Amino acid sequence: MPIREISHRISLVFMLSLAAALLLLGRAETYVFDNARQVVTDLAAPLLELASRPVAAARRAVERTDEYAYVFDENERLRAENLRLMAWKDTALKLEAKVARYEALLNVQVDPSINYVSGRVVSDNGGPFVDTVIVNIGREQGAKSGDAVIDTDGMIGRIVATGAKASRVLLLTDLNSRLPVVIEPGHYKAVLSGDNTDWPKLEYLVATSSVSPGDRVVTSGDGGLIPPGLPVGLVIQTSDGNLRVQSFANHERLDYVRVLKYEFPTEVARQDPPALLTGPPVKASPAAVPAAAPVAPEIPGAPQTSASGATTRPPATPPASSVKPKPAAVKPVTTKPVVPKPTTATTVPAAGAATMAPVPDPADADEDEVPSPPTEVEPVNGATE
Repeated sequence: MPIREISHRISLVFMLSLAAALLLLGRAETYVFDNARQVVTDLAAPLLELASRPVAAARRAVERTDEYAYVFDENERLRAENLRLMAWKDTALKLEAKVARYEALLNVQVDPSINYVSGRVVSDNGGPFVDTVIVNIGREQGAKSGDAVIDTDGMIGRIVATGAKASRVLLLTDLNSRLPVVIEPGHYKAVLSGDNTDWPKLEYLVATSSVSPGDRVVTSGDGGLIPPGLPVGLVIQTSDGNLRVQSFANHERLDYVRVLKYEFPTEVARQDPPALLTGPPVKASPAAVPAAAPVAPEIPGAPQTSASGATTRPPATPPASSVKPKPAAVKPVTTKPVVPKPTTATTVPAAGAATMAPVPDPADADEDEVPSPPTEVEPVNGATE
């Protein structure tokens, strides 16, 4: 026991002395201890790595054990999330295709003044004897019979019947389809007639026209129903030598379409000529316009004065109440001859009658004339003028 106690005390003193010596030596020679520390670290690193591997393996085992407890819940969550993502993927693909179709549809050059309604082909009633489709655009959207219908490539037909929410479109290839067209660049007019084949034929084409395969065909706008300039197709020549049209639109893959709301201009605004052409307004001088002579009221039975100054007397017309029919001969009416005077003013002697003012003659304005007395008329059958 004493020996063990003595050894413990000696070791404690030694360790304390060594620690103090190392402390003093570290203060004096720092680089020596840094090098020694680095050497010890390099030697101990592999041993520490080997010792840490079992600890890391044990830690991973514990973590996996905890994950195994929640693996079913995690699996259900991932499955639900996958279903939501697949639904969004389908929606994104549909929207991408729709946007691509709309962009292609908007590439068709149409007059900016023409309004349109976009829709989709919802049914295909095509058969061996009819080529029509149904679109989901009706009267509620402003569609009416005769409106032109185009797709991403060009014109496909026109509306022939409308409902509240849907319309029937007659395709260009139908037997009943007739469309006025223009063949460019020669600007030859013709009628595109369908015959239930894929290539409508050209009718009423001038025999002297120089139309060749590859010429472009557009609408002419004749009739006012279809706007001019819509692309239709290209001219082709069949084996029998007839000219037909290969339409730009593919009727086998119709999807989104546009119904053009075209209004033919029927009113023309009035345009007056420029003021430079009409000139300033001309005012009539007072000397050029003759003064109108005053017109006296016409009195029954009174003598009238004509424009030349002659005085005329109308035939006497007695009142109906004062005329008494006689079976014998009627007494003739005698009047005194009247000498016309150019400046004579005639007055009516009857009671209550208006007096006519004298009308001066410009040729005799300087002469003083006295009006002649009124002419007396003998009474007829008791009546007096």
